[in-house]
Amino acid sequence: MLKILLQYFNSFSGLSKEVWWLALITLINRAGAMVVPFLSLYLTDDLDFSLQQVGWIMTSYGLGSFLGAWLGGKLCDQIGYYKVILSSLFLTGISFIAIQYFTSFWSICISFFVLIAIADMARPAFFVALSAYSKPENKTRSLTFIRLAINLGFSAGPAIGGLIIASIGYYGLFWVDGITCIIAGLVMIQTLHPKKAKILDKEIVVENPVSAHNDGVYVLFLIALALFGFIFVQYFSTIPLYYKEIHQLSEQKIGLLLALNGALIFFFEMPLIAYLEKTNLSKIGNVIGGFILTGISFILLLVTPWAGILVIGMVIATLGEMVAFPFGNAFALDRSKKGRQGAYMGLYSMSFSLAHIFGHNSGMQFINNFGYENTWVFMTLIAVLGTFLLYIVKRKLNQEKVPD
Repeated sequence: MLKILLQYFNSFSGLSKEVWWLALITLINRAGAMVVPFLSLYLTDDLDFSLQQVGWIMTSYGLGSFLGAWLGGKLCDQIGYYKVILSSLFLTGISFIAIQYFTSFWSICISFFVLIAIADMARPAFFVALSAYSKPENKTRSLTFIRLAINLGFSAGPAIGGLIIASIGYYGLFWVDGITCIIAGLVMIQTLHPKKAKILDKEIVVENPVSAHNDGVYVLFLIALALFGFIFVQYFSTIPLYYKEIHQLSEQKIGLLLALNGALIFFFEMPLIAYLEKTNLSKIGNVIGGFILTGISFILLLVTPWAGILVIGMVIATLGEMVAFPFGNAFALDRSKKGRQGAYMGLYSMSFSLAHIFGHNSGMQFINNFGYENTWVFMTLIAVLGTFLLYIVKRKLNQEKVPD
């Protein structure tokens, strides 16, 4: 047992102090991220929107994410990641508190578009900050550590969120989300000083930088990743509805089931990544494995009506997430050395924004028209297509003779 604990703690060794502070800021921010997992339930139960309306609201959410990721990448190359992250945290906090007062369909669409655009400006900036604060050999583990903080926050968030809904209602989620964003910004001011950020934020401009849009292998990789995001976002929109409508789970039980995802990542992701880094598997090879596992999690939902399969499916999906995301992030950061990091990582974030634009709405529309089982079959086919595209990326990288 002691040996296992030592191996677990050793997986954190060598990470810079700045990465630890970034992780703490992320943890505080994500611990308050309670609205997103319960958003579809809030819109249907509290505001009485139809599934079609929820789908379009989710699309406006995704469009805002797309704009925010693009804008964040541009601003990151122009004014630096520190100002982008800090501005995003404070403005997101204010927006979360304000958004609870919008209740009509169009006001909800517009307000969520603005909210997520502001929030997701920070996404490419966080990647660039992490690249600046990490040694090359520690990048994948640093990315994994930040994801650990994110998922620890998400683990606590849904569980606490379910209790808040049960006790004081959905509006309490917006207040907690807003306040925690502002607290995260204050912690950043105290721990990552702007003067130090300016020194670390000097971007090394390569000769004849490659435009991210013109990097064919990178664009194909992002298309595959967008497909992965397309099926993964179902765990935050259609699957919670499936839990409630088909398996009759309460909000508290749904919150605990979603919290299982974060708990598994907290205990197992860092040691898993440390182990996989020592194997001969490439970054793209690991992403392919994660994609396959996530696809299998949807197949499991078709196997049996037994409620226990929900737990098994969540475990398999989480394992796929643990493998695919860190190595996908690391590959994108490595590839960004060919050009300006902000633009590359902005495009990377935009690929997930596309998943929000089309994934939530498509899932809702499919459920409404074809039912849950046919929707899960469709998601499985998307996983097969994404896996095939990643295989093509792997072959092209082998032809380039560069690390993948």
